[in-house]
Amino acid sequence: MPSHILQETAVRYFLEVVKAGSIKDAALRLNVASSAVSRQVARLESDLDTLLFERHARGMVPNAAGELLAAHAKRALQDIERVTGDIAALRGLRSGYVRVASAEGFAFDFIPSLIARFREKYEGIRFHLDVCSQSDIAKRVRDGDADVGITLSSVPEPGIKLELRYPSPILAVMASDHPLAKQRQLSLSQVVAYPLALPLQDSSVRQLLDISCGRQGLQYASPMSSNHADALVSFAAAGGGGIAFYGELSIRTRLLSKALVAIPLRDREMNERYLEVETLAGRALPEAGKAFVQFLTDAIKATG
Repeated sequence: MPSHILQETAVRYFLEVVKAGSIKDAALRLNVASSAVSRQVARLESDLDTLLFERHARGMVPNAAGELLAAHAKRALQDIERVTGDIAALRGLRSGYVRVASAEGFAFDFIPSLIARFREKYEGIRFHLDVCSQSDIAKRVRDGDADVGITLSSVPEPGIKLELRYPSPILAVMASDHPLAKQRQLSLSQVVAYPLALPLQDSSVRQLLDISCGRQGLQYASPMSSNHADALVSFAAAGGGGIAFYGELSIRTRLLSKALVAIPLRDREMNERYLEVETLAGRALPEAGKAFVQFLTDAIKATG
């Protein structure tokens, strides 16, 4: 294949169409005219003498050739990033760019604080933190949209290298004057007597709670649900007997005020959750990414 075919602009526009699913949405993300994206894709197909997409009324899906090109292009971009990082390392890791995809609970305090501490040593490293649903994080890593994924999971993901898998039990979070606040450990049979503030059903907290309650024949009332984890904690902190669920790392800063307490649960399902630090299997991260992964995993292990 002639090297001029895979020019940077054409491939970048092509990959954006693959991700967005349409010319129009790709153009919006790229902040260019739709006609410019369409021309680049058409030129790429002409140069390669093959169609790259199946075109439907509602969008575009890469065909077998498109998927092959997308996989190649992503690897090529990752190689460029790695080499750039290696060159930066020769100057003492004074520059670099790390893309992090994180579940919401870690994005409020834990990850931003770690990034700030990391930059005290490597102030030239830039970060982008993308807050995603737990189900999307492994996909972001596999698709090359994130260098590092930080999520909560109970099952391994294909194509993902686990840099760290660390226990992250679910705690019952409540106001410090709650009737249960003085207990050292609780069972769900005690907790479900109070109003629960819960995340959406696709979250690990909700899934494990429902499994445990189903096994024990327990029923609960949830007067508030939200896709914003911190809102659930604020509901519990406001009093009125409300209880939310969170991991210790995610709520550590809020516990310092003493307005909240977080109590371990003895039910086995509520302890079968793991914090995962994920990277793409088979990929050599740029030096900045490798350094941050090491910093991140050391910080998590130090909490034990």
